[in-house]
Amino acid sequence: MLPASKINLPRLLLACIAVAFAVKSFADQPPNIVFILSDDQAWTDYGFMGHEDIKTPHLDKLASRSVVFRRGYVASPLCRPSLATMVTGLYPFDHGVTGNDVDGGNDRKKLDIPVQEEFHRHPSFIKKLVKNGYLAHQSGKWWEGSHFDGGFTHGMKLSGRHGSRESLGIGRKGIEPIKSFIDISLKNQKPFFIWYAPFLPHTPHNPPERLLKKYSKPSRAMDVAKYYAMCEWFDETCGELLDYLDVKGIRDNTMILYICDNGWAAKSENTEDPNQKMWKGYSIRSKGSPYENGIRSPIMVSWPDISGAGDSDAFAHAIDLYPTIAAAAGIKLPSNLPGINLLDKEAVEKRDTVYGVTHSIHNITVGNPDDTLQYLWCINDDWKLIVRYHGSDTTNYKNVHLWDTAPYRLYNLEKDTHEKNDLAASHPEIVQRLKKKIEAWHSVDGN
Repeated sequence: MLPASKINLPRLLLACIAVAFAVKSFADQPPNIVFILSDDQAWTDYGFMGHEDIKTPHLDKLASRSVVFRRGYVASPLCRPSLATMVTGLYPFDHGVTGNDVDGGNDRKKLDIPVQEEFHRHPSFIKKLVKNGYLAHQSGKWWEGSHFDGGFTHGMKLSGRHGSRESLGIGRKGIEPIKSFIDISLKNQKPFFIWYAPFLPHTPHNPPERLLKKYSKPSRAMDVAKYYAMCEWFDETCGELLDYLDVKGIRDNTMILYICDNGWAAKSENTEDPNQKMWKGYSIRSKGSPYENGIRSPIMVSWPDISGAGDSDAFAHAIDLYPTIAAAAGIKLPSNLPGINLLDKEAVEKRDTVYGVTHSIHNITVGNPDDTLQYLWCINDDWKLIVRYHGSDTTNYKNVHLWDTAPYRLYNLEKDTHEKNDLAASHPEIVQRLKKKIEAWHSVDGN
């Protein structure tokens, strides 16, 4: 064969040849896996979920190529325990990470050691993937020690509470570290896993001026406009990542999963709740709460091998991500995981109930997770029951739970998606039925 310089092939043709060889080389390998996590975003706040104002064209396009579980849920409405559940496939009271801190902001590094020791005692899908030949890259939020502690082969967090300054800048400052990692994986002909958990649309809400201008209106509160703009900014970064997979010609052998760690809503969007004045950071029924704006998230699975992709009204849960990844990558699943493989149509259709928990936000009682328990909840078909507990909350963040004193709250989500009508008093038989389900679940999984 003549060298390229002699036959004067254009660069584009050379790139196509390189991509063709890359695709052929990876044809017999397990799929690459890209795990996209947004941070503090309500389940409604996407174009594909029907939001009237927020534009997310890149995630909309991904949704068109995915199975989209519109009734997806996380195990906890708080970032650290929520992410720990995704990694281990276990509920917070099983993996031990129930809040963001052990004791508020007091000597976080020292007090976190026993929590991280308990967390790392459990298998994670990241370590399993690496053990089975994957390269794995961490960017964005990662709480439990360095990225090396988490089992990643590459990453951006060596120190810091939930990420180094460099790591938390991913997305806001481009995604070049991820692109470089993909190039390294291709060069070494290794399947790869990417943990893309940017600090977006999380505060600080400082979107580009062009996006803030787009969403600013005289009738719209500024905290709402900034948040809307942040959602689109996050979407743009996802588009850059997904486009790079296409440029490299590896999309057909890449599974992409999407979920948000927990919900969020601006305080200005909660104008009807008289208790909002007790909590000034954001809407009191969003992050940190067991209400839909705290625990619900669309969950997407995109992979060319999936047949019949499209929207699904079936339940999906953060505990399902480990089993789904394990099935796709051909790795052995721990026997104690409660989740299901979201590619198993029979298992998905069989499920009629999902569960979750809320603990105190900024204190963890190591070895006794129920000590800080605030709520248990379940959704059975269209009925949702929230059971109130009053676990220890010694920090000044307790007001996020203090307003809610009712022992039970019951909602019919089909008729009342935004949980405005508490039906506990008028349907005591449903309260008792679901309470028994919750107690049985927590007894099996939590104690």
